Amino acid sequence: MSPRKANMESSVYRGADGWWHGRVTMGVKNDGSPDRRHRRAKTEAEVRRKVRELEALREKGRAPKAGRKPTVAQWMDTYLTEIASLKLKPRSLDDYWSKTRNDIVPGVGQHRLDKLAPEHLERMYRAMLDEGHAPSHVLKVHRILSRALKIAHRRRIIAENVATLVDPPTVDETEANPFTTEEAKAFLEAAAKRTTFMRWCVGVGMGFRQGETLGLRWPYVDLENELFHPQWQLQRLTWRHGCQDAHSCGARRHRFQPCPPNCAAHKGYKRGCPKPCPKGCTGHASVCPERKGGGLVFTRPKTKKSRNPVPIPPPFVPYLVEHKERQDAMRAAAGDEWQECGAVFTRPDGRPIDPRADWEEFKELLTEAGIDDRRLYDGSRHTAGTILNELGVDMPTIMEILRHTQISQTRRYVKGRSHLSKDAMRRMGDAFMPRQKPPTETATETDDRRAERARRRRRVR
Repeated sequence: MSPRKANMESSVYRGADGWWHGRVTMGVKNDGSPDRRHRRAKTEAEVRRKVRELEALREKGRAPKAGRKPTVAQWMDTYLTEIASLKLKPRSLDDYWSKTRNDIVPGVGQHRLDKLAPEHLERMYRAMLDEGHAPSHVLKVHRILSRALKIAHRRRIIAENVATLVDPPTVDETEANPFTTEEAKAFLEAAAKRTTFMRWCVGVGMGFRQGETLGLRWPYVDLENELFHPQWQLQRLTWRHGCQDAHSCGARRHRFQPCPPNCAAHKGYKRGCPKPCPKGCTGHASVCPERKGGGLVFTRPKTKKSRNPVPIPPPFVPYLVEHKERQDAMRAAAGDEWQECGAVFTRPDGRPIDPRADWEEFKELLTEAGIDDRRLYDGSRHTAGTILNELGVDMPTIMEILRHTQISQTRRYVKGRSHLSKDAMRRMGDAFMPRQKPPTETATETDDRRAERARRRRRVR
C-alpha cells in the first residue's frame, strides 16, 4: 500500500486509457471544495512538465481561476459593460464598442481566452490591413484588446496576456498641415460673411477643439475679465436601448443580406451601403421607444487640464458682444420655437450646431478662401500653436494656451516654418563666424614674390 501523499502534493500516474495523467491541487474553489486541476500527455516526461508549470503558477499566486474560460466575445461584453463603463468617457466607450463589434468579435471572438494565441492576433491584424484599414485603426484595436486581456490576467482568468507578445503595426505620425498667417487671414475673411464668424475666430485664433467650441456656453464666458472657461464640450453619442429585448426592438431595421450592385435605396449615403446585420443583432437603438444616452450631448472634457480658463484676445471682445446681441434678436424672433441650451454658437432655433454640419461648413470655407484641403484640426489647434510659435511665444506658454498636459504633445502641434529656420541659421552663422574683410586695392606681397624680386636683382648685377 502506497503511503498517503502530503497536502498539496501532485499525483502523476498512467491510466487505463494509456495516457499519463497529472493532478495538481491549486487551492479551494468558491464553494470550499478542493480545486484539483487535471493534465494529461502521451509520455510521463510531458505530463510532469505540465504539472510543474501548474505548480509554479500556484507558488507565484498567478494560477488562473477554475472553471470553463469565457470566449473573447463573452469577455469583451463583460469588460465593456461592467468594467470599462465605470472609467471611460461616453465617446471613448462608444469607440470601444464599435471596434469590438466590427473587428475583434468577427476576428477572434470565438476563441476561448485561455486558448488565444499570438498567431491568432497577428492573422487578424494582417486581415484588417489587407481589407484596407489604416495601421492606426489596427493599433487602436490592439490596444483595446490588450487592455481587456490585461484585466482578465489581473483577475487570474488567464495565465498570460498574449497581446503583449504581439508587435502591432507601426504607425507613422500624421504630419500637421496648419494654415500660414496669410491663409488664416483669408479663411477668416471668408468666414466673416457668415453668422458663425466668431465660431471660426475661436477655433483658429485660440486653438479650441471642435467639441469645446460648439459646447461653449454663455455662463462660462467672462467678458469682463476676458476669460473663457471651457467646462463643457458638445459630442454626438450613440443611442443605447432602454428596452428589455434589443433584438426584437430593432427587427424592422434588420438586414441580413448585402445590398445588390447599384443599390438605389442607399444611393445618397456618403459611406455607401451599410453592412449586413450580424446574427442576433442588438443594434438600431435609434428607433427604440425607450432609447437613452445618445444624440448631441454636453459632456465634460476628458482631462482636468482641458478645463483650465483661457484668456480671450481683447480684439475678440467687441465681436463677442455683437454676436450675443444678434443671438438675443434671433431668440426674440423665434419666440416659442426657440430651444434654449445656453450655447454661444447655435442654430437659428437655439439648438446647438451639429458637428457634422460644422465640418461641412469648414470645407466650404476652405473652397471660398482658395485653400487646399485640410483637416479641421489643422485649421484650428495646429494653426494656433504654429502661429503663436512664429510670434515668438515660448513653448510652456503655448502649452498653457492649448491646455496640454505634456510639452512633448505641444511640440507635435507646432510645425516649424522654413523661412524661420533660414533666419535662425543666418543668426547662428553671424554669431560664430568672423566677418570677411572687404578686399582692398593694395595687394599683399607674399614670400614667393619677394624671393623672385631678389633673383631678378642678382641677374641684373
